[in-house]
Amino acid sequence: MGTISTISKMAVAAGLVTLMAGTAGVALSAETQWQKDHPRRTEVNGRLNNQNQRIKAEEKSGQISKGQAAKLHKEDHQIRKEERSMASQNGGHITKQEQRTLNQQENAVSKQIGK
Repeated sequence: MGTISTISKMAVAAGLVTLMAGTAGVALSAETQWQKDHPRRTEVNGRLNNQNQRIKAEEKSGQISKGQAAKLHKEDHQIRKEERSMASQNGGHITKQEQRTLNQQENAVSKQIGK
Protein backbone atom coordinates (compact mmCIF):
# COMPACT_ATOMS: atom_id res chain seq x y z
CA MET A 1 0.00 0.00 0.00
CA GLY A 2 2.85 2.42 0.77
CA THR A 3 4.21 2.13 -2.79
CA ILE A 4 0.85 2.89 -4.42
CA SER A 5 0.37 5.87 -2.14
CA THR A 6 3.85 7.19 -2.98
CA ILE A 7 3.32 6.65 -6.72
CA SER A 8 -0.06 8.40 -6.56
CA LYS A 9 1.45 11.34 -4.72
CA MET A 10 4.24 11.58 -7.29
CA ALA A 11 1.73 11.47 -10.15
CA VAL A 12 -0.37 14.22 -8.59
CA ALA A 13 2.76 16.33 -7.97
CA ALA A 14 3.92 15.83 -11.57
CA GLY A 15 0.47 16.82 -12.83
CA LEU A 16 0.50 19.98 -10.74
CA VAL A 17 3.96 20.92 -11.97
CA THR A 18 2.84 20.41 -15.57
CA LEU A 19 -0.30 22.47 -15.00
CA MET A 20 1.66 25.27 -13.34
CA ALA A 21 4.27 25.29 -16.10
CA GLY A 22 1.56 25.45 -18.76
CA THR A 23 -0.19 28.30 -16.97
CA ALA A 24 3.06 30.20 -16.56
CA GLY A 25 3.82 29.80 -20.26
CA VAL A 26 0.46 31.31 -21.18
CA ALA A 27 0.95 34.19 -18.77
CA LEU A 28 4.43 34.93 -20.09
CA SER A 29 3.49 34.82 -23.74
CA ALA A 30 0.40 36.99 -23.42
CA GLU A 31 1.21 40.59 -24.22
CA THR A 32 -0.37 43.13 -21.91
CA GLN A 33 -2.17 46.21 -23.19
CA TRP A 34 0.59 48.39 -21.75
CA GLN A 35 3.19 46.44 -23.75
CA LYS A 36 1.11 46.85 -26.91
CA ASP A 37 0.75 50.58 -26.30
CA HIS A 38 4.43 51.14 -25.39
CA PRO A 39 6.54 48.79 -27.54
CA ARG A 40 9.71 50.88 -27.33
CA ARG A 41 9.53 51.13 -23.54
CA THR A 42 8.76 47.41 -23.35
CA GLU A 43 11.87 46.61 -25.39
CA VAL A 44 14.13 48.89 -23.33
CA ASN A 45 12.77 47.63 -20.02
CA GLY A 46 12.99 44.02 -21.18
CA ARG A 47 16.67 44.49 -21.91
CA LEU A 48 17.19 46.10 -18.51
CA ASN A 49 15.46 43.16 -16.82
CA ASN A 50 17.60 40.72 -18.81
CA GLN A 51 20.78 42.53 -17.84
CA ASN A 52 19.67 42.55 -14.20
CA GLN A 53 19.36 38.75 -14.32
CA ARG A 54 22.75 38.41 -16.03
CA ILE A 55 24.40 40.56 -13.35
CA LYS A 56 22.81 38.50 -10.57
CA ALA A 57 23.86 35.23 -12.20
CA GLU A 58 27.44 36.35 -12.68
CA GLU A 59 27.68 37.63 -9.12
CA LYS A 60 26.24 34.36 -7.81
CA SER A 61 28.70 32.31 -9.88
CA GLY A 62 31.63 34.42 -8.69
CA GLN A 63 32.45 35.83 -12.12
CA ILE A 64 32.02 39.36 -10.78
CA SER A 65 32.35 40.75 -7.27
CA LYS A 66 29.57 42.21 -5.16
CA GLY A 67 31.03 45.67 -5.77
CA GLN A 68 31.10 45.18 -9.54
CA ALA A 69 27.51 43.93 -9.46
CA ALA A 70 26.42 46.95 -7.42
CA LYS A 71 28.11 49.30 -9.91
CA LEU A 72 26.39 47.61 -12.87
CA HIS A 73 23.01 47.62 -11.11
CA LYS A 74 23.47 51.33 -10.40
CA GLU A 75 24.22 52.04 -14.08
CA ASP A 76 21.13 50.09 -15.15
CA HIS A 77 19.04 51.94 -12.55
CA GLN A 78 20.20 55.25 -14.03
CA ILE A 79 19.16 54.09 -17.51
CA ARG A 80 15.73 53.09 -16.18
CA LYS A 81 15.34 56.50 -14.50
CA GLU A 82 16.28 58.21 -17.76
CA GLU A 83 13.76 56.06 -19.67
CA ARG A 84 10.99 57.07 -17.25
CA SER A 85 11.99 60.72 -17.48
CA MET A 86 11.95 60.64 -21.27
CA ALA A 87 8.54 58.97 -21.27
CA SER A 88 7.10 61.52 -18.85
CA GLN A 89 7.97 64.27 -21.32
CA ASN A 90 6.18 62.57 -24.20
CA GLY A 91 2.81 61.35 -22.92
CA GLY A 92 4.20 58.08 -21.59
CA HIS A 93 6.05 57.15 -24.79
CA ILE A 94 9.66 57.33 -25.92
CA THR A 95 10.76 58.27 -29.41
CA LYS A 96 12.81 56.05 -31.72
CA GLN A 97 15.85 58.25 -31.11
CA GLU A 98 15.39 58.02 -27.33
CA GLN A 99 15.12 54.24 -27.65
CA ARG A 100 18.38 54.18 -29.67
CA THR A 101 20.11 56.32 -27.04
CA LEU A 102 18.92 54.07 -24.21
CA ASN A 103 19.95 50.95 -26.14
CA GLN A 104 23.44 52.38 -26.68
CA GLN A 105 23.72 52.96 -22.93
CA GLU A 106 22.50 49.42 -22.27
CA ASN A 107 25.06 48.08 -24.76
CA ALA A 108 27.83 49.79 -22.80
CA VAL A 109 26.67 48.16 -19.56
CA SER A 110 26.18 44.81 -21.29
CA LYS A 111 29.80 44.81 -22.46
CA GLN A 112 30.91 45.21 -18.83
CA ILE A 113 28.97 42.14 -17.69
CA GLY A 114 31.10 39.04 -17.76
CA LYS A 115 34.46 40.68 -18.24
